Amino acid sequence: MRVIMSCGGTGGHIYPALAIADTIKMKNPDAEIMFIGTLKGMENDIVPANGYMIKSIPASGFKRKKIWKNVKTVKDAVEGYSQAKAIIKEFGPDLVIGTGGYVCGPVVRAAHKLGIRTAIHEQNAFPGMTNKLLSKYVDKIFLSFEEAGKYFNREEVTCLTGNPLRRGFVLADREASRSKLNIMSDELVILCFGGSLGAPRINRLMMNMIAEFNGSEDISIYFVTGKIHFKEIRKKLENDIGGLKQNIRLFEYINNMPEYMSAADIIISRAGALTIAELTASGKPAILIPSPYVTGNHQYFNAKVMADNGAALLVEEKNLNDNEIIDYVKKIKSDANMLDKMKKSSLSLAKTDAAEKIYDQIKEFLPV
Repeated sequence: MRVIMSCGGTGGHIYPALAIADTIKMKNPDAEIMFIGTLKGMENDIVPANGYMIKSIPASGFKRKKIWKNVKTVKDAVEGYSQAKAIIKEFGPDLVIGTGGYVCGPVVRAAHKLGIRTAIHEQNAFPGMTNKLLSKYVDKIFLSFEEAGKYFNREEVTCLTGNPLRRGFVLADREASRSKLNIMSDELVILCFGGSLGAPRINRLMMNMIAEFNGSEDISIYFVTGKIHFKEIRKKLENDIGGLKQNIRLFEYINNMPEYMSAADIIISRAGALTIAELTASGKPAILIPSPYVTGNHQYFNAKVMADNGAALLVEEKNLNDNEIIDYVKKIKSDANMLDKMKKSSLSLAKTDAAEKIYDQIKEFLPV
């Protein structure tokens, strides 16, 4: 059995692909799985670290505002398709699955042209352009949100599965995670992250929040800045507030996110589809600040699912008021019933068996 996974660009595309690959290997230990990603994407570090082989091809997206840069995009598309076709012919997969990113375009199209079974997974409530274009070629379309179904006119091959998760998010236990991370059982823990690279506006909010709660005895803040912002933020905080107290922890990046999320009480973050899936699997209340820089404003629609069900506060970046967010955190801290209701609402939205559902749908394409 041979399977190619294609993904690239962000953790939100990469980790679902890894979850699917792990499930295939769990069900079929002899399965051979290869990844195809972009030349410089973070998948080139993450995928090998998780034990899988990866090959890279050129891939980039169209620029709506800088039209002249699309010359390179067209060149990448032609070269990427040619290279993808060669890799697929050499590897000889039974199935090719795309989980998002520009790289999926040439890979899935090449597989389709070669007569190989194909599938895509759409993580967002509002689908990306690549998946909408690929939908007419594939044998299966997997969705994380029911709301996305209306954008694909192929109901007969569409299946609602949820977003494939690393098992750590499903299995993690709050008290066990706190014990391992040396966090007291009764303190309120705020975990903030802005995605793989960090988010400048969220970083500014958190610097103000840290100034407010620095030295607090019953609130701890764990703040993931993103690698490119870490040194600048640490230096500014040390200069502005005279040093960080023990209740404040800064990180460039967190590798064991399931443990930190399990240990937290409130999450402040963007609203990528994978983040929403991780939050609900962990049963965590959230303050969600969707990125305004994504196609179709899809993070807003992701966040709205949690907000409409009472599991999160949704704040658009253009309306973000730091003092109001700080006051909201104080309100949650003082109202245990509010926090408990949000936790239950979050957990009620969880879909933790997505990878198994996908496997059940694709096993008909795989040799016994």
